[in-house]
Amino acid sequence: MKSRTKIGLLRVYFHIDEAQSLKQKRQVMRSIKDRLSNQFNVAVAEIGSNDLWQAGELAVVTVANEHQFVDSMLQKINNFFEEELPIRVIEGRMEILRKVASTGGRSAKSGGLILPDYCSSCRHL
Repeated sequence: MKSRTKIGLLRVYFHIDEAQSLKQKRQVMRSIKDRLSNQFNVAVAEIGSNDLWQAGELAVVTVANEHQFVDSMLQKINNFFEEELPIRVIEGRMEILRKVASTGGRSAKSGGLILPDYCSSCRHL
């Protein structure tokens, strides 16, 4: 049986104008992560710029069995970053990955390889 699992990944690097300290940055980041999780039912993780108080980097992941659904979700989330958050997007990158069934020599626990299916840069400033 062919796997149709699609994994959508959006990585966003942004500037937080209102943050004047790491404490304020953490408050903004927590708010963004909570809003994304609640509104879009996605997984969100801070992936960099941890010690820079006006910079943020987040990875947002969604999983579905249809490429079109994953692409649509990533577009909505990208628009959310661009239009509804107190940040300025510096760079964004969207990827849709597909899972490939494991081959004979691999452990059953590995579940197969994950390969890029589609990649697009959302915005570069």
